[in-house]
Amino acid sequence: MAKISFGQKLKSLFGIHNKEDDEFFDDLTDILIEGDVGAKTAVQIVDCLQEECKEHKISGSNAIIAELKKLFLSYVKVINLTPEKGKVNIYMILGVNGVGKTTSVAKMAKLYADKGIDVIMSASDTFRAAAVDQLSKHGENLGIRVVKHQMGSDPSAVVFDAADACNSKGGGLVLADTAGRLHNKENLVNELKKIDRIASSKASSGCYKKILVIDATTGQNAVRQAEVFHEAVGLDAIVLTKYDSTAKGGEIITIGKELNIPVAYVCTGEKYSDIEPMNAEKYVDEFLGSGE
Repeated sequence: MAKISFGQKLKSLFGIHNKEDDEFFDDLTDILIEGDVGAKTAVQIVDCLQEECKEHKISGSNAIIAELKKLFLSYVKVINLTPEKGKVNIYMILGVNGVGKTTSVAKMAKLYADKGIDVIMSASDTFRAAAVDQLSKHGENLGIRVVKHQMGSDPSAVVFDAADACNSKGGGLVLADTAGRLHNKENLVNELKKIDRIASSKASSGCYKKILVIDATTGQNAVRQAEVFHEAVGLDAIVLTKYDSTAKGGEIITIGKELNIPVAYVCTGEKYSDIEPMNAEKYVDEFLGSGE
């Protein structure tokens, strides 16, 4: 059975209600929450929308949707991640297991290598054999160097060596794949803080970024993950995976509004080329169901 998108529900809402009264706005809040916009954020957005509509006498589906789009666009943040040439750039890639983190590292590696940037992938998830093997396989497929140590070794040491290798080549980009075991949060956070210290000291000034990979289909779980990692190391950007017509997408609005974290890339499939820079306008239009 096909899932009903937020955009479809929004259109049907105007059909159900003859006027935009309190009941209409209450129902709009409900469908925003169903669309994975967090409850607190949904209430704030609808309160703001209702106020704008009242103050400027806005009514009718087209005008209200346009106003809603403006609100969404003010919350969806975008960042352009461009490594600096001739410098050691380090992007620490974070995320819980199962979100497509290692594959996202490979996609980003290809994306930057295709732009002529010297890329090294650092297999810094040393606790999961599959992660090291997977990254090594991606490296072989793409012809991109992977720096790795034996299983169970210190993840920050792998980043250290990858950064040295990058420096000896006159600069480039290190993409560090890290562990993502959130069930033992304290150990994970301590481990990430150590990698964070090493990466921060080895990268050229202003060339270190911390990027969280989240799964678009996990809704508010993704928001909670962003909160945990942001609190631990301070995030610079988001990569959104598994984003297609089945993803509701509202979590990006919440993350932008509540945590002020921008999105760098959106991944839409399994191929290395299935990654594109975040386009806020396109994203919001798709969420609103424009053109459906």
